[in-house]
Amino acid sequence: MPPQTRSASLYTFPSDLVDDGVARVIDDARAGGFDTLAVALAYHQARDVLPHPRGPRLRYRRDGVFFEPDSEKWANSPMRPSVQSAQERAAVAELLAAPDRPAVESWTVFLHNTGLGEQHPSAATENCFGDRILSNLCPAAPLARAYARALADDVSSRGLDVVAEALSQQTFGHGHHHERSFAPVSAGDETLMSLCFCEACIDRAGDVDTASLAARCRERVDAAWAGAAALPATRDALVDAIGDDLLGFLAARERAVTELAGEVAAIVRSRGQRLAFMDLTGAVLGYDDGRPQGAPAADQAWRLAIDPAAVASAVDAYAVLGYAQDPARLHDDVASVRAAIGGCELRVILRPGHPDTTSASHWREKEAAAIAAGADRVDAYNYGMAPEHVLARLERG
Repeated sequence: MPPQTRSASLYTFPSDLVDDGVARVIDDARAGGFDTLAVALAYHQARDVLPHPRGPRLRYRRDGVFFEPDSEKWANSPMRPSVQSAQERAAVAELLAAPDRPAVESWTVFLHNTGLGEQHPSAATENCFGDRILSNLCPAAPLARAYARALADDVSSRGLDVVAEALSQQTFGHGHHHERSFAPVSAGDETLMSLCFCEACIDRAGDVDTASLAARCRERVDAAWAGAAALPATRDALVDAIGDDLLGFLAARERAVTELAGEVAAIVRSRGQRLAFMDLTGAVLGYDDGRPQGAPAADQAWRLAIDPAAVASAVDAYAVLGYAQDPARLHDDVASVRAAIGGCELRVILRPGHPDTTSASHWREKEAAAIAAGADRVDAYNYGMAPEHVLARLERG
């Protein structure tokens, strides 16, 4: 009897297609009951451990796209993507040409791109100290917005739906190569360090005195480094510490993300495809240990300048990262998003192994919790970085 299939995606790198072979990846996806492969067609720098025995044990990823860009699509964008290896691009082409393959969608990283940040620092986040966070392109910056629109056009014109990762603001704490800090601060202070005060963000802030706001953020972070008590990452706590005008600034950030998501979605739809917006709040909360803390995920999305209700109204699907060990916490996080986004399609992405999931039964319990909380589908992240015994947890008879 063939495996039971359901509407779900298995996240996959082009390097997996090279290392394991296109046919093997397709077979493994089917064994897990997945009807779709979400293949990274634009990705960022990383060093990944690959425990499969059929290829190298380490992959050094770089910024760039896994296809040859269409020059016409990039005519209005001064920022152009780097192109990944010919071997990986050929593997993607082989998958797309396979006669009996699952559906393929483009897992597309938009504004997390250190190489482009280094080439175009004016498009990168500028924190309250005037330092550029080069791994994080700002969704309000005109150069970054033009890049996002061109990338969406180029990918979707290839007949692929788009899963948009990093189409929002990002955090200070994760994204660059070999990050180091021997002066850790609380989650609230890190949130202040993540705020962008670039020219575009200042322009969008309207009547907010951004110079004064940035100065107060600097004073608070300096106080944290000097040993001040921890600051929770809640809007109320930050307003108490910084001032009421912070709320207007946060609202302007959210409007920039919502507008960009809508622009990108419109382009993708014009090509006859669908856009799923990936909300990375779950990674901010549970990436390291699978133990998210604080308010449910939807109530913390503002830290990435995401208004879930507004974004969901502009896109075709809304994807969240369910990086949580506890099925009850996962249920609450997913339920909070469902309540915020209404009837928009809701996708939940789970990790089948470390640090979130311990067994096949644990995976099933979390999958059921997500669906009970309102998820329309449950996807798995990801193929190449999971040991084979972890992939086996996904198999359906």
